[in-house]
Amino acid sequence: MYKSFRTGLLAAALVAATSLTAAAEVVYHRGNNADPETLDQHKTSTVYEGHILRDIYEGLTAFNAKGETVPGVAESWELSDDGTVYTFKLRDDAKWSNGDPVTAGDFVYSLRRIMNPETGAKYASILYPIKNAEAINSGKAKVEDLGVNAVDDHTLEITLEAATPYFLDLLTHQTGLPVHPASVEKYGTDFVKPENIVTNGAYVLAEFVPNSHVKVTKNPNFHDADDVAIDTVMFYPTEDQGAALRRFQAGELHSNNEAPAEQTKFMRETLGDQFRVAPYLGTYYYALNHKDEALKNPDVRRALSMAIDREFLAEEIWGAAMVAGYSFVPPGIGNYGEPAYADYKDMAQIDREDKAIELLEKAGYGPDNPLSLELRYNTSENNKNTAVAVADMWKPLGVNVSLVNTDTKTHYAYLREKGDFDVARAGWIGDYSDPQNFLFLVESDNDGFNYANYANPEYDKLMDDAAAETDLEKRAAILKQAEAIFMRDLPYIPMLYYGSRSLVSNKLHGWEDNLLNVHPSRYMSISE
Repeated sequence: MYKSFRTGLLAAALVAATSLTAAAEVVYHRGNNADPETLDQHKTSTVYEGHILRDIYEGLTAFNAKGETVPGVAESWELSDDGTVYTFKLRDDAKWSNGDPVTAGDFVYSLRRIMNPETGAKYASILYPIKNAEAINSGKAKVEDLGVNAVDDHTLEITLEAATPYFLDLLTHQTGLPVHPASVEKYGTDFVKPENIVTNGAYVLAEFVPNSHVKVTKNPNFHDADDVAIDTVMFYPTEDQGAALRRFQAGELHSNNEAPAEQTKFMRETLGDQFRVAPYLGTYYYALNHKDEALKNPDVRRALSMAIDREFLAEEIWGAAMVAGYSFVPPGIGNYGEPAYADYKDMAQIDREDKAIELLEKAGYGPDNPLSLELRYNTSENNKNTAVAVADMWKPLGVNVSLVNTDTKTHYAYLREKGDFDVARAGWIGDYSDPQNFLFLVESDNDGFNYANYANPEYDKLMDDAAAETDLEKRAAILKQAEAIFMRDLPYIPMLYYGSRSLVSNKLHGWEDNLLNVHPSRYMSISE
């Protein structure tokens, strides 16, 4: 009898202890647009992959809660007088999740890996300012020629092709995050699997279940682990924004970095300050395939652009969470000034429509000889409503539109792999606040992002000239010339400037609205 009673007490104590442990764990349930295509930082290209990767890795520089560039693994740096050589001093307490020290050699290995053509990096071009990077990535030089050098374990030297005023911002991008060399050498491409991965950020990957969740848990070896309040982050793919809103209202999500534009009024009325709208450095556009027989004609491209009522899209389709866009580079970007707006920006919409009809008639199209186009978009209610509205706007011109939608992962893979299309929806969120980060997308050798198959030697030369120009005012003028050519040739039709629309629970603290819409989990906390 006594033994049974004592055994019962022990069992109860164990249950209580387990409950206390479970209660003490702080879990952040985070909606995140879509499933990552990859968690290999050297093969990534999307914003939603970046949210996860920057939680589990730390680069030389990093983002703070306000989206500002701050020291990461590098605690300080010096720049040569000519602006081409950075010398980074690495922090002594930087460690990998397995306890290994993070060294300058790890960054040399990582930067060589992303530039190695065999890696197949989608976005290696973001780091082309590094000396010989482009030549290596295009197979014209050896990886050993890359302008990176480990002076010692805690000193890294990076030499650039030319002065690059935004280089420290480039290093915050997920492509600048280091890999753990020993893990890559041992496991190859399988180094990203939860059972193999070694990371150096505030969290480490614990689970990746496609179409369900990505789970990351606190990294005790992170140099700032004592100040990381959240133990576990659960990232959920939330392509269906309406469903994400319902999950948020039910308390299943602490945040979601998108919100259904068609329910803006409802969210403002019912959620109050839990519905956050802020300026965002991005452009929503339609890519036009310049290899398409009809779309080769500049009059056709101009007509399609002029007929789009951007104010209607921004106000009625997107619920004023977007702004009508008449340039590819969004206004307010750094190192630039006013963008090169379309010359029809201030025309009345009815006059634009009349001119568009005239241009298509000149190209041989109209109601009696309609132009048939296929418009592809990635699945979301907002994208669907936009596509339907644009198809209606093009109908009076004698354009018949068929719509094709796929999930986000499939859509962008199709575009990158040069699948055949006429018109395709896409968007670009700035990785850093500089016009080059938008205009480089349609350089003729940018295979990964030049969805339009656009090739203009004059445009390419201007982009090269801008890259070599160290005077910021002269550089801005050159880039504006390039954007003017862009707006004339229209590889893409800019339609809207993004505004970020986020759902943020009152229980989640530390979320700060910013132009890049980056919100590292390490700076947040949760209260019940």
